[in-house]
Amino acid sequence: MSDEKNTPEDQNEVSRRDFVAMGIAAGIVAAAGSASAADLPVTETDVEIKTPDGTCNAAFIHPRTGAYPAVIIWADAFGLRPVLREMGRALAKEGYAVLVPNPFYRVVKDAGLDPRTFDFGNTTDRAKLTPLMGSINAAGAAEKDALAFIAWLDGQKEVNTAKKIGTQGYCMGGPLVMRTAASSDRIGAGGSFHGGGLVTANPNSPHLLAPKIHARMYFGIAKNDDAQQPDAKDKLKEAMAAAKVTAEIEVYPSQHGWCMSDFVAPPTPIYDKPQAERAWGKLLALYKTALA
Repeated sequence: MSDEKNTPEDQNEVSRRDFVAMGIAAGIVAAAGSASAADLPVTETDVEIKTPDGTCNAAFIHPRTGAYPAVIIWADAFGLRPVLREMGRALAKEGYAVLVPNPFYRVVKDAGLDPRTFDFGNTTDRAKLTPLMGSINAAGAAEKDALAFIAWLDGQKEVNTAKKIGTQGYCMGGPLVMRTAASSDRIGAGGSFHGGGLVTANPNSPHLLAPKIHARMYFGIAKNDDAQQPDAKDKLKEAMAAAKVTAEIEVYPSQHGWCMSDFVAPPTPIYDKPQAERAWGKLLALYKTALA
């Protein structure tokens, strides 16, 4: 982007960076782009899960036969959509029973947002996200959902309850992973990719939950997030170390949202396939170690 002219494209890019700084950009690993090691045949079903706040619609994807460790996928600000289902299918093929909930069920069953056409520089578009994100980021909301999801999964014959549960999240889903891991000892692994707001000055900052986490954690941080908050990774590392939580923290040479295959809107597509596949490999390695 040129610094010499204030073009509409420049304004859009600046707005996008500002949005990213607030941790509200979207992102998911493009699982379909990675070769599956197991390639098990899978079944996908739309389900409804009762929570203290209502009924959450979700996708439940698992190998057709047998029982496997469960995984909860927390979506980004664009919610449950085709690429999240693709990720769930790819993970199920590796031998996991995957739940992909709609994080915005308190507000809508389908957010109807498409990252390929969404304009971060348009205030009307951005305003659509406020009530959605506010619903899941409300105090206690994620924890209530996590416990409901865990209980539901443990009641499914496709879930091996002798194994720990994994959870992963993207952008706004990063903090939700930490809140999920802190809510139950059933969680054995958590992966956050370009998570927004992992470390804040607020008393409810996700990194302060470290003493309640008993899972192995992985944090993939985008280079521009790191540039905007260079001390965040250090505070996160210190919090995990003090709580004796096994955690790996890496800065990726990619922009916030790099894991999301549908985040390709102009002027600058953010999806980075090689780095998304690297993140996917880290995730599989995490689950293989912690959910065995």
